[in-house]
This record gives sequence, C-alpha cells and structure tokens, in this order.
Amino acid sequence: MTRLIVAAGGGGDAVAAAMLHAALYGDEDQAVILTYAWDRLLIDPIPGPRGPQDFTGLKQLTPAVWTVPAEARPIAPAGSTLPRLAAELPHTFALIDPHHGTQGITRQLEQLVEHLAPTSIDLLDVGGDILARGDEPTLKSPLADALTLAACCQVNTPVRLLVAGPGLDGELPPEDVLGAVGPVTHTFTAKDVGPISSVLEWHPSEATAMLAATARGVRGTCEVRDAGLPVPLTDEGPAVHEADMDEALSRNELARAILHTASLSEAEAHSREICGYSEIDYERNKAAWLTEQPPLDLNPETVLVRLDGFEAEAHSRGVTHTTFRHLTEALNLNGTQRQDLRELLINSRPEQYDAPLWRITTHA
Repeated sequence: MTRLIVAAGGGGDAVAAAMLHAALYGDEDQAVILTYAWDRLLIDPIPGPRGPQDFTGLKQLTPAVWTVPAEARPIAPAGSTLPRLAAELPHTFALIDPHHGTQGITRQLEQLVEHLAPTSIDLLDVGGDILARGDEPTLKSPLADALTLAACCQVNTPVRLLVAGPGLDGELPPEDVLGAVGPVTHTFTAKDVGPISSVLEWHPSEATAMLAATARGVRGTCEVRDAGLPVPLTDEGPAVHEADMDEALSRNELARAILHTASLSEAEAHSREICGYSEIDYERNKAAWLTEQPPLDLNPETVLVRLDGFEAEAHSRGVTHTTFRHLTEALNLNGTQRQDLRELLINSRPEQYDAPLWRITTHA
C-alpha cells in the first residue's frame, strides 16, 4: 500500500506529514510526500520556491515528478531542507514544481495517482491558512496553499483535506479556522512526535514546532516570526481536523482565481490583486535588505545579555515561549546563525528548552 500526502505549504507541512503518517497509518509501507522546496530565507537565500532545475541528484518518478533522495543537493547558492529530510525519515519526498502554475501541479498529481495507485491521498496544512478568504489582515503566505488546494480540487480522485493545529501558523485566528473545519480526525500525542523528534532539532518550521510542542503538553503563548506574532498554545493545538475540499475552495478566493494558471508569475499576479501582495515579493525585498546587513559575531556573553533583555520584555507581554527562528531575528543575528544560537542557549540554560521551543524566563 502507498499513501500519498500532499504538504500544502511545504517546509514544516512535510515534517508534519511524516508525523501524520505514523499516527494514522502506523507500520504500513511508507508514504510519498509531495512537497515544495520552499524553505524561506533562513535556509535558502533565493526568494521563492525551487524547481527540479535547482538540484543535482534528483530521481525521475514520472515525466513531471522528481523525487529528492538523501544524496540530492541544491545548486548553490540555493538551499533546501529536503535532502536531509530524505536522509532522516523513511518516506519518499517528491517535489512540487509550481513554476507551471496550478495546471503543472495538477499534472504532477495526476501522474502520481496513475503511477502509485495510492490507497489514500491526504492534503495536509498546519495552521489552516489554506482556508483563508484572502483578505484577512494576519494572512502572510497564502500562495503555496492556494496552489495545492486548487490542484487537488481538479484531480479526478478523492482527496481528504486535513488541518492540523488550528491557528498555529499565525496566519488566521484559531477561532476562524475552527469555524471552518469539521470533526477531529486525530489528536497528536507525545508518542506521535517520536518519529520526527530528531528532525525538530534542526528544522526551522515554527508552525510544526508548535504543533509538536502542544502534542507534548506545552501550553502558553508563543512569539513567532520576525514581527513577533503571539500564537496561543492550547489544548486545541495538537488536533487534526478534516475539512471539506469544496467548501475550502469556495472560501479561498485566490485558489479559485488560479485554477487554470500555467505559470507561477501568473499565480503571483492574482495574489497581488486579491490579497494585495505576493509573499515572494516580500521575500525579494527582505533578501535585498539582508544582503546589506553586516555579519554579526555570535559572542556568547553578548548574546546572553541581549537574551535577558528580550525575555524581560517578552514576559511583560505575557509571552511564555518562542521559537529559535524568532530568537535569531530578535537578537539581531543572521538566519544562518540560528543553529549555533540554538546550541549555545541549550548548553547555557538547558532548563529553558521545552523541545523544540524556548521557554521564556526572567533572570532578575
């Protein structure tokens, strides 16, 4: 048996897909996880998603679908977490190529269905921004999810839409997501996190980190992203809900608009028109800004002093946890220093590590 899981937004959704497979399907044959190579600027300094032409060592599965094995490598200066995921997890990671728009992704899905004859197809989104209308003020990255939703709705085979961790991506308020989903399919537990625990030690996804943390029982308010957005960690955090595909498409104006697009630039244009922006434009602007920033020294003494100041301010805002991605930016460090910062802090103050999050403590 082969299960096909489509990671709606790529990145952390692919890691969550591995956790979902273990929780729902157990010891069955491993999944094929169809996902973007879109790791944002922390990992990949080039804005937007990568395509097959950006890698060496891919393996062709169908005429339009390439898999990313452990030995694959992104072509510099591009970066990607997918080869390491393939090395550490037992699944096959297939590459979503959005450069031919929704038509191209639909073609990839159709070929995978014909080639694999999967027992089931799940479309998984952590957080629930796949259910966005497009005009929500907190919405930041609707394009990837809209593309996968639009493509999955055009495949002539049943696809189940699953939303894990309502609101954990910080894109929509949890109550908005809960109002648009159906029953709980599964609630993740600490045991479910086990298969991906080693990945969480290095993977930059904030939403999946919070999903895993809530499954392990962490509760509070987690500050995320460069803007320091507060995300509640509640009993609803580890839940996986089923949602109706047709209703999701009916809600998602961007997904409907890009149903027949044949290029990523065409889909981007619709995003600018409907949402007022393209997330790739945001990445382009931020990448240009980052190239102008001088390299910073990761001096342990200086970093810990800055950390104390940050934690005091965060505590005053009612924040209980944060991610290492947010800490890196809050302490004015470069994204490439995230892992070094993480190791420094865990070694210096191990009692504050609520894996995979950092617990805020004041050091008065």
